[in-house]
Amino acid sequence: MEGVHMTPKRPNGAGAYPKAVETPAPHQPDPAGLYAALDLGTNSCRMLIAQPKGSQFHVVDSFSKSVQLGHGLESTGKLSRASMNLTINAIRICRQKLDRHGVKNMRLVATEACRRARNGQNFVAQVRRETGLMLEIIQPEEEARLAVISCAPLVSTKTDQLLVVDIGGGSTELVWIDLTNVPQRERPRAIMRLHAGFKSDPGPFAAAKVVDWISVPLGVATLRDQFADVEDDAARFALMSWFFEESLEDFSPYAAAQTREGFQIVGTSGTVTTVAASHLGLKRYDRTKVDGLRMTTDQIDTVIRNYLTLGPTGRRADPRIGKDRQALIMSGAAILQALMRLWPTDRLSVADRGLREGLLYAQMSADGVLEDAPY
Repeated sequence: MEGVHMTPKRPNGAGAYPKAVETPAPHQPDPAGLYAALDLGTNSCRMLIAQPKGSQFHVVDSFSKSVQLGHGLESTGKLSRASMNLTINAIRICRQKLDRHGVKNMRLVATEACRRARNGQNFVAQVRRETGLMLEIIQPEEEARLAVISCAPLVSTKTDQLLVVDIGGGSTELVWIDLTNVPQRERPRAIMRLHAGFKSDPGPFAAAKVVDWISVPLGVATLRDQFADVEDDAARFALMSWFFEESLEDFSPYAAAQTREGFQIVGTSGTVTTVAASHLGLKRYDRTKVDGLRMTTDQIDTVIRNYLTLGPTGRRADPRIGKDRQALIMSGAAILQALMRLWPTDRLSVADRGLREGLLYAQMSADGVLEDAPY
């Protein structure tokens, strides 16, 4: 079993933390023990239904669809009727899955597109009327926190300074964490404990210190939309990258030099997993090879240079990028390159996990249903 979801170079003891296990539950699970998490972003609607299993969880069912809820939001300030209808159809499918499994424990959250749209609250009301499901629009700090705890299993015990980056469709969250005061073997656990808040009293535990965090209202969709009128592919890429970097000036680590030694970035997003799949030369995406993979700044740079050489036509034809992702891969790569320019590292860990895993972990942890949970 362990071999199925082993991630490369996992730190010793990382098995003690929840990891999404991609194998189906062995028998019809008890509905009372199931948890669901739905993440409605600017670009996609994704849900996981899972069952606690020891200190991790089994995925019982999942759903993912590109709904482009934020399409046109940049110019109108509102969610379009077409996008809302597409999204409601996707949420209906989620509702059917929840009913079929009899799930009672769930958190269904919406992020940047619903936060920014003038009609975001109206849309939430419409979703409730038409599907019976209640979406909760979460604030950027909670979004950042959920991304951070989902990535805890990938944190190395040798990491002194950690940057967690979640590149979404409508926003990008960055959280910088100082782990120097935490005993090495406790470092992944200390990250897990941040689920209670970035400034909470950790009690008797050695605490991970959140140096700074920022939510930049630029994600793969919103950044692409800002530069859609630039014809030249390479010029558009360069402009997007510098524009994103300018938006980081208020982030306190922006000005500080960082050594590669003891510094780790964990990146969670379709951009980072696509870059990893390209680096590995995968013909078909394989989560077990990608989640937890470590890459150096130089390897990432090589992949991005290759994307630019391919150009729009070549990228569309590349099976590793995929049709859904090709329209957004260059804006995502521009964000990634800005980060690499500022903070080069030999340890960027690729996380095929994020908000949904964070939501599941937070619910299961609050209910005390995980063994060896760090509390």
